[in-house]
Amino acid sequence: MSSGVAEAGAAPDAKVATRPLFIGTYTDGAGAGKGIGVGTWDPAGGQLTAKSVVTVSNPSFLALAPSQRFLYAVNEQSGGKVTALTVSNGGLKVINSQSSKGDGPTHLCVTPDGKYVLAANYDSGSVVILPVRADGGLGAATDLAQHTGSGPDPDRQEGPHAHQVLPDRTGAYVHSVDLGTDTVYAYTVSSAGKLRLVHQAKVPAGQGPRHLAFHPNGKFAYIANELGNSVIVATYNEATGVLTPGKPQTTLTAAPPAGVRNYPGEIVVSADGRFVYVSNRGADNAAVFAVGDGGASLKLLANTPVGKNPRHIGLDPTGAFLFSSNQDSGTATSYRVDRATGLLTAVGTALKTPQPVMTLPL
Repeated sequence: MSSGVAEAGAAPDAKVATRPLFIGTYTDGAGAGKGIGVGTWDPAGGQLTAKSVVTVSNPSFLALAPSQRFLYAVNEQSGGKVTALTVSNGGLKVINSQSSKGDGPTHLCVTPDGKYVLAANYDSGSVVILPVRADGGLGAATDLAQHTGSGPDPDRQEGPHAHQVLPDRTGAYVHSVDLGTDTVYAYTVSSAGKLRLVHQAKVPAGQGPRHLAFHPNGKFAYIANELGNSVIVATYNEATGVLTPGKPQTTLTAAPPAGVRNYPGEIVVSADGRFVYVSNRGADNAAVFAVGDGGASLKLLANTPVGKNPRHIGLDPTGAFLFSSNQDSGTATSYRVDRATGLLTAVGTALKTPQPVMTLPL
């Protein structure tokens, strides 16, 4: 264990085959982690290996700067923060932290120009924007957008719950997915770091949207709905930032066991735009969808078993492997992606790691 720089790997050359890997965790409660796990992944076989830990409070989601020189982590807690770290030779070192101006930040992104970090405060239902300094550290917030409203689920939708914030492929608009209000909010970001709301897209009431992912052609987005056990295809206008959601469709090939409710989590799109993957928590699998009609439709192909409570799934930069962060199993697992069919095959040995909630392979 370490709280400073951890040499976890380097760019591949004739001698070094592995690549860096960072793991987001929870650091509160029994069996919790200590911070950001630092390790490697093997591009040949997909094996994950842990090396050390950098001490950060509840770093449940991570985002890499476009330069890949800096990493940003939410501190998901009351009085939320965002922590900035340097990335060097596969290791990490904390630069500084700034307030997220809200509670329970669960997601963050870096603008494509690398000038700002935005974070979604789940408990407060707001989005904060923080300027990036020359050294990669964060300045104090320049703006905060507060969502309002509620949904029909009295336990989960009593108020706004911003769960994600991310830019479209052009960077002209950033979108915040709010589980509590059944809404995706579209914003522009000014050069002064101010947010301007330009559009609100409503999904059917009670769906509880969690995360979305854009098709690489920029014409469609796919919304994973935590409360509705569904995914929605939305058309997207890059010129205006307007999303138009379609009808929900299931993420399961069969009903979960009696008494088990399924909550879709992360959603990712393959780089070639041919497949979409969704993590199913409760059913504990990864849904594989084939993309049709140029991005306008999804066909459910399979549910591949993963660990318990797969909070996050992600593809490596080459698209050869999918990694699943199984929070309740305390494992991160690897799956080879069949490029022709999109289907997943388990490979390697599960990496034991406390409360993993995100894997970020470089």
